[in-house]
Parts: sequence; structure tokens; C-alpha cells
Amino acid sequence: MRIGALGQATRVDPETIRYYERIGLLPAPVRRANGYRAYGPAHLERLAFIRHCRALDMPLADVQRLLHLLDHPLDDCQDVDRLIDTHLAHVQGKLQSLQALAQQLEQLRGRCHGQHATAECGILHELVAAAQGESCVCHGNSVQTSQKGRRLRGACPESGYEPE
Repeated sequence: MRIGALGQATRVDPETIRYYERIGLLPAPVRRANGYRAYGPAHLERLAFIRHCRALDMPLADVQRLLHLLDHPLDDCQDVDRLIDTHLAHVQGKLQSLQALAQQLEQLRGRCHGQHATAECGILHELVAAAQGESCVCHGNSVQTSQKGRRLRGACPESGYEPE
């Protein structure tokens, strides 16, 4: 099968398939006399495996490690367990961050109700205040200061943003 058919069968863009070949996730296919790549069932199966791992938000390095373990069936399975445990912890951390972000956005959303001019918009006032280094409803009453005690403009401690 040609790269377009492989891409359609797995819903992976042909450029991504070529990239996976370049970095060694997919073995290079044989070339036909006309120069076209010829992919077989093993390519289809491997690419479907990669796509599924990527759908689970696994980084390519982890996918590469899993493929290595898949290619070495006598290796210890504990490496797979550790990899999944690490990825699960990462996903749980992202969930906590997203929940905190949702709370911040809810607090910010609570600053403006009804129809009025944007000059009176509580959300915009909060965002401008935070950009100027003042406390904001979404990050509490803390204001970030420099080592010399000066307020830092545009700094919001929980956002991780620090002006240069």
C-alpha cells in the first residue's frame, strides 16, 4: 500500500508518517521500481499502535520506549508499568492544573454580568489590573514584588509569568 492509503487507514497525515520514519518509530518501507514507498501490514499495525499511544497523550519518547519493549517480548514488563504510572501521574497533574484554571476563570467570570459598555466590564478591569501587577480576583490578593520590594508590572504569581 502507498503512503496515502496508509494515512487514510490510520488517519495519520502522510507528513507525520514520513516524520515517524525519519525518527525511527516506523521502519523504512521497501521502495518499488517507480520509487514509491510500499507499506505492508506490519507498518499498518505499528502506525495504529503509535496513533493510539499519541491519542493517550503519550510523548514520542514514551511511544518509542513502548515500541522497543514491544519488539523485545522477553524483557521485563515492569518498564511498561513504570512508564504508564509516570504518564498517569503527569495526566493527573494536568487535571489538577486545569481544575485550578477553571476555578480562576469562574472567579473572573463572576466580575461581569449583564449588558453595559466594555469600559464598565469587571473582567477587563481585572485583567488590566493583573497586567499592571495589582492583585486580581483570579489569583487572590497577592502582588509579586522584586527583591528590592518594588511591585513587578505584569506579574501574577500563580500564572508563572514573570516580566523580563
